[in-house]
Amino acid sequence: MSTLSAGILLFLIMDPLGNIPLFLSLLRNVKPERRRLVLVRELVIALVVLFAFLFGGQYLLTLLQLKQESVSIAGGIVLFLIGVRMIFPPQEGIFGDAEGEPFIVPMAIPAVAGPSTMAAVMLLANSHPGRTVDWSVALFLAWLAASAILLSSTWLFRWLGTSVLTALERLMGMLLVALSVQMFLDGVVAYVKHAGVG
Repeated sequence: MSTLSAGILLFLIMDPLGNIPLFLSLLRNVKPERRRLVLVRELVIALVVLFAFLFGGQYLLTLLQLKQESVSIAGGIVLFLIGVRMIFPPQEGIFGDAEGEPFIVPMAIPAVAGPSTMAAVMLLANSHPGRTVDWSVALFLAWLAASAILLSSTWLFRWLGTSVLTALERLMGMLLVALSVQMFLDGVVAYVKHAGVG
């Protein structure tokens, strides 16, 4: 996987367009002068968490004695479920509802740095350990693009409207489903090859 492909994958998983209504509803009760500060704080927390999983994920997998194939298959399943929820969102939204000023949950985790994003960065780090710099660049660029969209969420919501945002989220969900199936199949093929060798 190229750095660009990895960045696009992570961007799709972060689902910034789908998170716009959630972020706007969470920030509705926050003082206007604090909204941007809260949003930036949550985005930075998400980035720190994702980098922690990028650099520490390999050690976690070793500690748990998990093989790359199992992470790939599990990651594909999780991404598939997230993609399906993006295409057919439940009434309460993908991440449910929350009250009060958000801190870490649910904006940073799981809206931006969700289980699927953490699994994806761990999978990238484990599949090609020598390309940590590439994955760091991909993660940072995906986060930067998602942050730019979320920081302009009020303007985008007014300009695009709910129906266009919903359509874009469902399109991103379909792409994510396709990527998740490919990740799952790659894991199965790798498992079969190793089983055949063993």
